[in-house]
Order: sequence, then structure tokens, then C-alpha cells
Amino acid sequence: MIFGKFWRAMRAQVNKLANFFWTADPIAQMQYEYDSSVAQLKEGREGLEQYRALVERVSRQVANDKAHVSSLEAKVKAYLQTGDRETAARFALELQKAKQDLGENEGQLKLHEEAYNNNLSKIKHATGKLAKIREKIAKYDSELKMSRAEAEISKLATSFNFDVTTDFGQIEQVIQDKISLNRAKTRVAADLSGEGIADIKREKAMEGALAEQALKDFEVSMGLVTPETAAVPQAAKELGPAVTGKTTERQQN
Repeated sequence: MIFGKFWRAMRAQVNKLANFFWTADPIAQMQYEYDSSVAQLKEGREGLEQYRALVERVSRQVANDKAHVSSLEAKVKAYLQTGDRETAARFALELQKAKQDLGENEGQLKLHEEAYNNNLSKIKHATGKLAKIREKIAKYDSELKMSRAEAEISKLATSFNFDVTTDFGQIEQVIQDKISLNRAKTRVAADLSGEGIADIKREKAMEGALAEQALKDFEVSMGLVTPETAAVPQAAKELGPAVTGKTTERQQN
């Protein structure tokens, strides 16, 4: 009872292990079964060759028996014609035994020929089936590889979805954040560089005003212009609109 349960448990584990190997690589299992069948077929062919050699021996024996029977028949006839019945009777007895041996050997030859032809047909049939199995293995192998490739392509197509929840979507978000940060740095640098340019422009304007004033002072010191005339353009420039406005008001009054 206990040993029976133990044996059933062991058988179940072995069957589970066998199923694992069968499902792990079915093409390899089919190829193994095919190779085993080819090996068995090779052994069967070698046995058939040996059996054919036996058939050939029996066939030669039958041919020899037929020749022996023909020879004995000729001797019996010859001795009868000469009137030697005693010798003819002796050869007739030997002929009877030879015909009996010939009949037995012909029966054996017929059985061997039938057995050989049956086995030959079986081996030919098995060879044809093995050829079809070989074609199926190649077909299944290619189809299995193609289906695996299609499954991988389907997985990749799903993975390539640039959604926020996917890896590619998260990577894309990181890239966009980096691009935004780089653009922000560029904008800040541009803004900072703009402030420096404004200071430079103001400084140049101040230097220009100082240079103009220095030129006027030089003209006055050299007597080229009087202080009054030197200040007229500036004063007129500054007071011109206001004076024009007062004159217009007086004319209206």
C-alpha cells in the first residue's frame, strides 16, 4: 500500500519533469523523436538486409533442389530405358526425397518472400512518414520562431507608447524637463547680458555728453565762440517749445 503510493508519487513527479522539458522546447523534442525513429528505421533496414540474405540463401537452395530433381529424373529415365530397374528404383527413391525437400524449401521461400515484402512495405511507409515529419518539424520551427518574433514585436509596439505611465513616457518627460531647464538657463543668461548692455549704453552716453562739453569749453577758451552763443543751441533746444507756446498765447489775447 505504502510502496504503491510512493511509486505513484514518483511517477507523477517524473511525468511533471517530462512535461516541463516537452513544453520548454517542443521543436527539440520533435527532433529527438524524429532522430530516434530514424535510428530505429536504420536498425530495421539493417535487419531487413540480413533477412534478405536469408531469403537469397533459401532461393539458391530451391534452385539447387530443382536442378537435383531434374538430374534424378533424367537418371531414372535413362536407367529405365536401359532396362536397369534396380538402379532406376534407387534413383527414383532419391528423387522422391529430393522432391519432398524441394517442396519444403519452396514453402519456406514463399513465406520468407512474403515476410520480406511486408517488412519492406512497412519500412517504405515509415520512411515516407518520416519525410513528412521532417517537413513538419521545419514548418513548425519556422512558424514558432515567427510567432515568437510577432509576440516580441507586439510587446515592443505596446512599450513604444509614449504615455506618462510607461517607461518611454517617463523618459520623454525627463528629456522635456531637461530641455526646459536648458532654455531657462539661456533666457536668464540673455536677460543678464541685456542688463549689462544697458549700463554700457548709459556709460557711453555719459562719455559722449562729457566729450561734447569739453569741446564747447575748448571752443570758448580759444575764442571760437562766446559763452552765450555756445549755450544758445542748448538753451534754444530746451526752451524753444515753451517760448513758442507763450507767443501763441499772447497773439490769441
